[in-house]
Amino acid sequence: MRKVYRSACLFALTFVIASCGKVDNGESINAVGSSAMQPLVEAASEQYSSTNLGKFINVQGGGSGTGLSQVQAGAVEIGNSDLFAEEKDGIKSEELVDHQVAVVGLTPIVNKKVGIKDISKEDLKKIFTGKIKNWKEVGGKDQEIVLLNRASGSGSRHTFEQWVLDGEESKNAQEQESTGMVRQIVSTTPGAISYVAFSYVTDEVATLSVDGVKPTEENVMKNDWFIWSYEHMYTKGEPKGLAKEFLDYMVSEDVQKEIVPQLGYIPVSEMTIDRDVKGNVKPK
Repeated sequence: MRKVYRSACLFALTFVIASCGKVDNGESINAVGSSAMQPLVEAASEQYSSTNLGKFINVQGGGSGTGLSQVQAGAVEIGNSDLFAEEKDGIKSEELVDHQVAVVGLTPIVNKKVGIKDISKEDLKKIFTGKIKNWKEVGGKDQEIVLLNRASGSGSRHTFEQWVLDGEESKNAQEQESTGMVRQIVSTTPGAISYVAFSYVTDEVATLSVDGVKPTEENVMKNDWFIWSYEHMYTKGEPKGLAKEFLDYMVSEDVQKEIVPQLGYIPVSEMTIDRDVKGNVKPK
């Protein structure tokens, strides 16, 4: 009789626990947008969820334009962007609140066999606008240049065109949504060139210095390397609940002192200058 009673109690306890598990599905929000930011936000979200059980941050890419439009529409809680909301057509920036969580440097990447390590800004601009078509014109191999671009709406593309092409648009070329796919194609395509965030650089591709300046975090901090952008996490109005908790976590020491530098990003606090939406630079 005692065994039957014990079994019944265990069954009842199991049922209660299972029922409670079904009722409490946890709390989650969505952070969507910049693929250049994706590794940072994913790493931070995993760390956050591991120490805050039952709270989840669903992270997706899609580009800065997608992040801004989705958060403006109220479809997601956080829109990740490499550009200021004011720079994106169709976005009502006055409805959004900007949370700058890091800085990202961008660098030209090339197939490792093109034969150059440094290029002038002017020649880099001429390559992306179609005026230079062979690597031999800039001291490399006699090989056709294969241009690979990010899709329109990409924050990385906007940043690159703003600072390298002086606002001009790249010539028509193959476009890719994914930064990882850009790196893969450049690594396997003879003569290929594109650009990626520092955090995506691997030994599969070669980076180019520009006018003798190397693409390093230290040079970004001083604005000696000029191809960089702030990493923005936008909310529609002031954040609340889990969105606010996660954004507070993004600027905590756990993220800023550990995750940010480990993944090749730069804490905003380590920048020696500020740059506004119009590109004006001033010392901090």
